[in-house]
Amino acid sequence: MHSRRRFLASTLAASAALIASRALGQLDTDRTMAMRAIPATGEELPVIGMGTSGSFEVGADAAARAPLLEVLQRFFAGGGRLIDTAPSYGPAEDVLGDLLTAGNHYPQTFMATKVSVVGRDAGLAQFQRSLERLQTDKVDLLQVHNLRDWKTQLALLRELKAEGKTRYIGLTHYLDSAHDELADIVQAEKPDFLQINYSVVSRNVERRLLPLAQDLGVAVLINRAFEDGRLFREVTGTPVPEPLRETGVTTWAQAFLKFALSHPAVTTVIPATGKPDRQSDNLKAGFGPDLDEAQRRALIAVFA
Repeated sequence: MHSRRRFLASTLAASAALIASRALGQLDTDRTMAMRAIPATGEELPVIGMGTSGSFEVGADAAARAPLLEVLQRFFAGGGRLIDTAPSYGPAEDVLGDLLTAGNHYPQTFMATKVSVVGRDAGLAQFQRSLERLQTDKVDLLQVHNLRDWKTQLALLRELKAEGKTRYIGLTHYLDSAHDELADIVQAEKPDFLQINYSVVSRNVERRLLPLAQDLGVAVLINRAFEDGRLFREVTGTPVPEPLRETGVTTWAQAFLKFALSHPAVTTVIPATGKPDRQSDNLKAGFGPDLDEAQRRALIAVFA
Protein backbone atom coordinates (compact mmCIF):
# COMPACT_ATOMS: atom_id res chain seq x y z
CA MET A 1 0.00 0.00 0.00
CA HIS A 2 2.73 2.46 0.98
CA SER A 3 4.89 1.61 -2.05
CA ARG A 4 1.87 2.11 -4.31
CA ARG A 5 1.24 5.49 -2.72
CA ARG A 6 4.87 6.48 -3.18
CA PHE A 7 4.65 5.52 -6.86
CA LEU A 8 1.46 7.54 -7.30
CA ALA A 9 2.98 10.49 -5.48
CA SER A 10 6.09 10.51 -7.69
CA THR A 11 3.96 10.27 -10.84
CA LEU A 12 1.70 13.07 -9.72
CA ALA A 13 4.62 15.24 -8.65
CA ALA A 14 6.03 15.04 -12.17
CA SER A 15 2.63 16.04 -13.56
CA ALA A 16 2.44 18.92 -11.11
CA ALA A 17 5.72 20.35 -12.34
CA LEU A 18 4.53 20.20 -15.94
CA ILE A 19 1.25 22.03 -15.37
CA ALA A 20 2.33 24.55 -12.73
CA SER A 21 3.32 27.21 -15.23
CA ARG A 22 0.02 26.83 -17.10
CA ALA A 23 -1.97 27.14 -13.86
CA LEU A 24 -0.11 30.27 -12.84
CA GLY A 25 -0.38 31.75 -16.29
CA GLN A 26 -4.18 31.60 -16.30
CA LEU A 27 -4.62 33.58 -13.08
CA ASP A 28 -3.96 37.19 -12.20
CA THR A 29 -1.28 36.75 -9.55
CA ASP A 30 -0.66 40.51 -9.30
CA ARG A 31 -3.82 40.94 -7.21
CA THR A 32 -4.60 39.51 -3.80
CA MET A 33 -7.82 37.69 -3.01
CA ALA A 34 -10.01 39.27 -0.34
CA MET A 35 -9.45 37.92 3.16
CA ARG A 36 -11.73 37.71 6.19
CA ALA A 37 -10.83 37.06 9.81
CA ILE A 38 -11.76 34.02 11.89
CA PRO A 39 -13.38 35.77 14.86
CA ALA A 40 -11.98 33.36 17.46
CA THR A 41 -8.35 34.23 16.68
CA GLY A 42 -8.13 36.97 14.06
CA GLU A 43 -6.40 34.62 11.62
CA GLU A 44 -7.41 35.54 8.08
CA LEU A 45 -8.72 33.21 5.37
CA PRO A 46 -9.25 33.83 1.66
CA VAL A 47 -12.95 34.25 0.89
CA ILE A 48 -12.98 31.50 -1.76
CA GLY A 49 -12.19 27.99 -0.59
CA MET A 50 -13.10 24.66 -2.15
CA GLY A 51 -15.10 21.56 -1.35
CA THR A 52 -14.39 18.00 -2.44
CA SER A 53 -17.79 16.26 -2.36
CA GLY A 54 -18.32 14.57 -5.72
CA SER A 55 -15.44 16.34 -7.44
CA PHE A 56 -12.65 14.41 -5.66
CA GLU A 57 -14.47 11.07 -5.58
CA VAL A 58 -12.47 9.61 -8.47
CA GLY A 59 -10.41 6.53 -9.19
CA ALA A 60 -6.75 5.97 -8.40
CA ASP A 61 -5.40 6.17 -11.94
CA ALA A 62 -3.35 9.20 -12.97
CA ALA A 63 -5.68 10.09 -15.87
CA ALA A 64 -8.64 10.48 -13.52
CA ARG A 65 -6.62 12.55 -11.09
CA ALA A 66 -4.78 14.81 -13.54
CA PRO A 67 -7.58 17.43 -13.83
CA LEU A 68 -7.78 17.56 -10.03
CA LEU A 69 -4.07 18.22 -9.81
CA GLU A 70 -4.58 21.25 -12.02
CA VAL A 71 -7.65 22.27 -9.99
CA LEU A 72 -5.38 22.40 -6.94
CA GLN A 73 -2.60 24.20 -8.81
CA ARG A 74 -4.99 26.92 -9.89
CA PHE A 75 -6.57 27.10 -6.44
CA PHE A 76 -3.30 27.83 -4.68
CA ALA A 77 -1.93 30.02 -7.47
CA GLY A 78 -5.08 32.14 -7.19
CA GLY A 79 -4.72 32.62 -3.44
CA GLY A 80 -6.98 29.86 -2.09
CA ARG A 81 -6.20 28.01 1.16
CA LEU A 82 -9.22 26.32 2.79
CA ILE A 83 -10.17 22.87 1.48
CA ASP A 84 -13.14 21.06 2.99
CA THR A 85 -13.56 17.29 2.83
CA ALA A 86 -15.10 14.43 4.81
CA PRO A 87 -14.60 10.70 5.37
CA SER A 88 -18.09 10.13 3.96
CA TYR A 89 -17.07 11.54 0.55
CA GLY A 90 -15.98 8.15 -0.79
CA PRO A 91 -12.25 8.21 -1.70
CA ALA A 92 -12.00 12.03 -1.55
CA GLU A 93 -9.70 12.10 1.48
CA ASP A 94 -7.34 9.58 -0.12
CA VAL A 95 -7.27 11.48 -3.41
CA LEU A 96 -6.78 14.81 -1.68
CA GLY A 97 -4.00 13.48 0.53
CA ASP A 98 -2.12 12.05 -2.46
CA LEU A 99 -2.45 15.21 -4.55
CA LEU A 100 -1.55 17.65 -1.78
CA THR A 101 1.50 15.57 -0.92
CA ALA A 102 2.54 15.23 -4.56
CA GLY A 103 2.27 18.96 -5.14
CA ASN A 104 3.87 19.88 -1.81
CA HIS A 105 0.80 21.98 -1.06
CA TYR A 106 0.33 21.27 2.63
CA PRO A 107 2.18 24.44 3.73
CA GLN A 108 -0.45 26.46 1.85
CA THR A 109 -3.46 24.43 2.96
CA PHE A 110 -6.04 25.15 5.65
CA MET A 111 -7.41 21.61 5.94
CA ALA A 112 -10.97 20.97 7.12
CA THR A 113 -12.57 17.56 7.55
CA LYS A 114 -15.36 16.04 9.61
CA VAL A 115 -16.52 13.33 12.02
CA SER A 116 -19.76 11.59 11.03
CA VAL A 117 -20.31 8.51 13.20
CA VAL A 118 -22.02 7.58 16.46
CA GLY A 119 -19.99 7.06 19.66
CA ARG A 120 -16.74 8.49 20.99
CA ASP A 121 -14.54 5.51 20.10
CA ALA A 122 -15.95 5.41 16.58
CA GLY A 123 -15.40 9.14 16.21
CA LEU A 124 -11.79 8.89 17.35
CA ALA A 125 -11.12 5.94 15.04
CA GLN A 126 -12.69 7.76 12.11
CA PHE A 127 -10.57 10.85 12.72
CA GLN A 128 -7.37 8.81 13.02
CA ARG A 129 -8.23 7.15 9.72
CA SER A 130 -8.81 10.57 8.16
CA LEU A 131 -5.33 11.65 9.23
CA GLU A 132 -3.89 8.57 7.53
CA ARG A 133 -5.87 9.15 4.37
CA LEU A 134 -4.96 12.83 4.26
CA GLN A 135 -1.31 12.02 5.03
CA THR A 136 -1.02 14.49 7.87
CA ASP A 137 -0.80 14.41 11.67
CA LYS A 138 -3.31 17.20 12.32
CA VAL A 139 -5.95 19.34 10.63
CA ASP A 140 -6.87 22.98 10.89
CA LEU A 141 -10.61 22.49 11.31
CA LEU A 142 -12.53 19.43 12.51
CA GLN A 143 -16.33 19.53 12.24
CA VAL A 144 -19.28 17.45 13.42
CA HIS A 145 -20.88 16.45 10.12
CA ASN A 146 -24.60 17.25 9.83
CA LEU A 147 -24.95 17.24 13.64
CA ARG A 148 -24.63 13.46 13.83
CA ASP A 149 -24.25 12.46 17.50
CA TRP A 150 -23.20 16.05 18.02
CA LYS A 151 -23.00 16.07 21.83
CA THR A 152 -20.60 13.13 21.93
CA GLN A 153 -18.57 14.23 18.91
CA LEU A 154 -18.31 17.89 19.91
CA ALA A 155 -16.90 16.80 23.28
CA LEU A 156 -14.37 14.65 21.41
CA LEU A 157 -13.47 17.54 19.13
CA ARG A 158 -12.74 19.72 22.14
CA GLU A 159 -10.38 17.02 23.47
CA LEU A 160 -8.61 16.79 20.12
CA LYS A 161 -8.27 20.56 20.00
CA ALA A 162 -6.68 20.56 23.44
CA GLU A 163 -4.25 17.89 22.22
CA GLY A 164 -3.26 19.98 19.18
CA LYS A 165 -4.81 17.59 16.66
CA THR A 166 -7.03 20.37 15.33
CA ARG A 167 -6.82 24.13 15.68
CA TYR A 168 -10.52 24.85 15.31
CA ILE A 169 -13.78 22.95 15.78
CA GLY A 170 -17.14 23.37 14.09
CA LEU A 171 -20.61 22.10 13.20
CA THR A 172 -22.10 21.54 9.76
CA HIS A 173 -25.37 20.99 7.96
CA TYR A 174 -26.75 21.53 4.46
CA LEU A 175 -30.54 21.72 4.84
CA ASP A 176 -32.86 24.57 5.79
CA SER A 177 -34.79 22.17 8.02
CA ALA A 178 -31.77 21.94 10.35
CA HIS A 179 -31.29 25.69 10.80
CA ASP A 180 -33.29 26.12 14.00
CA GLU A 181 -31.66 23.18 15.76
CA LEU A 182 -28.26 24.30 14.55
CA ALA A 183 -28.87 27.84 15.79
CA ASP A 184 -29.80 26.51 19.26
CA ILE A 185 -26.62 24.45 19.41
CA VAL A 186 -24.40 27.28 18.16
CA GLN A 187 -25.89 29.60 20.76
CA ALA A 188 -25.24 27.11 23.55
CA GLU A 189 -21.84 25.74 22.45
CA LYS A 190 -20.21 28.65 20.55
CA PRO A 191 -18.01 26.60 18.20
CA ASP A 192 -15.20 28.26 16.26
CA PHE A 193 -16.87 27.52 12.91
CA LEU A 194 -20.30 26.92 11.43
CA GLN A 195 -20.79 25.43 7.95
CA ILE A 196 -24.21 25.82 6.37
CA ASN A 197 -26.07 26.12 3.05
CA TYR A 198 -26.76 29.57 1.61
CA SER A 199 -27.63 30.75 -1.89
CA VAL A 200 -29.62 33.38 -3.73
CA VAL A 201 -32.67 31.07 -3.59
CA SER A 202 -32.06 29.58 -0.11
CA ARG A 203 -31.90 32.53 2.25
CA ASN A 204 -33.48 31.09 5.39
CA VAL A 205 -30.06 31.24 7.05
CA GLU A 206 -30.30 35.05 7.04
CA ARG A 207 -33.20 34.90 9.48
CA ARG A 208 -31.39 33.65 12.56
CA LEU A 209 -28.18 31.69 11.96
CA LEU A 210 -26.05 34.29 10.21
CA PRO A 211 -26.92 37.13 12.61
CA LEU A 212 -26.29 34.77 15.53
CA ALA A 213 -22.90 33.71 14.20
CA GLN A 214 -21.97 37.35 13.70
CA ASP A 215 -23.04 38.26 17.24
CA LEU A 216 -21.21 35.31 18.83
CA GLY A 217 -18.02 35.59 16.75
CA VAL A 218 -18.40 32.27 14.92
CA ALA A 219 -16.73 31.91 11.51
CA VAL A 220 -19.08 30.81 8.72
CA LEU A 221 -18.38 28.51 5.77
CA ILE A 222 -20.98 28.36 3.01
CA ASN A 223 -21.86 25.20 1.08
CA ARG A 224 -24.36 24.70 -1.76
CA ALA A 225 -23.98 28.24 -3.13
CA PHE A 226 -24.81 26.77 -6.55
CA GLU A 227 -27.63 24.54 -5.23
CA ASP A 228 -25.72 21.52 -6.58
CA GLY A 229 -25.73 23.06 -10.06
CA ARG A 230 -29.47 23.76 -10.23
CA LEU A 231 -28.97 27.54 -10.36
CA PHE A 232 -26.98 27.30 -13.58
CA ARG A 233 -29.74 25.33 -15.28
CA GLU A 234 -32.29 27.97 -14.30
CA VAL A 235 -30.33 30.85 -15.86
CA THR A 236 -29.38 29.17 -19.13
CA GLY A 237 -29.52 31.82 -21.84
CA THR A 238 -30.01 34.66 -19.32
CA PRO A 239 -27.34 37.37 -19.04
CA VAL A 240 -25.85 38.33 -15.69
CA PRO A 241 -27.73 41.43 -14.43
CA GLU A 242 -26.00 44.63 -15.46
CA PRO A 243 -25.71 46.03 -11.90
CA LEU A 244 -23.51 43.05 -10.93
CA ARG A 245 -21.11 43.77 -13.79
CA GLU A 246 -20.15 46.97 -11.99
CA THR A 247 -18.32 44.78 -9.43
CA GLY A 248 -16.38 42.94 -12.15
CA VAL A 249 -18.74 39.93 -12.26
CA THR A 250 -18.72 38.31 -15.70
CA THR A 251 -20.24 34.86 -15.05
CA TRP A 252 -23.09 33.34 -13.10
CA ALA A 253 -20.68 31.35 -10.91
CA GLN A 254 -19.04 34.58 -9.79
CA ALA A 255 -22.46 36.14 -9.20
CA PHE A 256 -23.68 33.28 -7.00
CA LEU A 257 -20.48 33.18 -4.97
CA LYS A 258 -20.43 36.94 -4.50
CA PHE A 259 -24.03 36.80 -3.32
CA ALA A 260 -23.07 34.44 -0.49
CA LEU A 261 -20.04 36.57 0.34
CA SER A 262 -22.14 39.73 0.45
CA HIS A 263 -23.45 38.83 3.91
CA PRO A 264 -21.05 40.21 6.54
CA ALA A 265 -21.24 37.08 8.69
CA VAL A 266 -19.78 34.86 5.95
CA THR A 267 -16.09 34.03 6.13
CA THR A 268 -15.47 31.69 3.16
CA VAL A 269 -17.52 30.02 0.43
CA ILE A 270 -16.45 26.48 -0.54
CA PRO A 271 -17.66 25.52 -4.06
CA ALA A 272 -16.58 22.12 -5.35
CA THR A 273 -15.34 21.50 -8.87
CA GLY A 274 -13.25 18.95 -10.69
CA LYS A 275 -12.71 21.19 -13.74
CA PRO A 276 -9.69 23.53 -13.86
CA ASP A 277 -11.40 26.28 -15.88
CA ARG A 278 -14.31 26.37 -13.45
CA GLN A 279 -11.87 26.61 -10.58
CA SER A 280 -10.29 29.68 -12.17
CA ASP A 281 -13.74 31.19 -12.65
CA ASN A 282 -14.76 30.51 -9.04
CA LEU A 283 -11.60 32.16 -7.74
CA LYS A 284 -12.40 35.40 -9.57
CA ALA A 285 -15.34 35.90 -7.19
CA GLY A 286 -12.79 36.59 -4.48
CA PHE A 287 -11.61 39.76 -6.20
CA GLY A 288 -13.29 43.14 -6.58
CA PRO A 289 -15.95 44.80 -4.41
CA ASP A 290 -18.75 42.98 -2.61
CA LEU A 291 -22.33 43.22 -3.85
CA ASP A 292 -24.30 46.06 -2.33
CA GLU A 293 -27.96 45.76 -1.38
CA ALA A 294 -29.22 46.93 -4.76
CA GLN A 295 -27.03 44.39 -6.54
CA ARG A 296 -28.24 41.64 -4.21
CA ARG A 297 -31.84 42.56 -5.00
CA ALA A 298 -31.11 42.51 -8.73
CA LEU A 299 -29.84 38.95 -8.45
CA ILE A 300 -32.73 37.82 -6.27
CA ALA A 301 -35.16 39.27 -8.82
CA VAL A 302 -33.85 36.89 -11.49
CA PHE A 303 -35.36 33.99 -9.52
CA ALA A 304 -38.52 35.74 -8.32
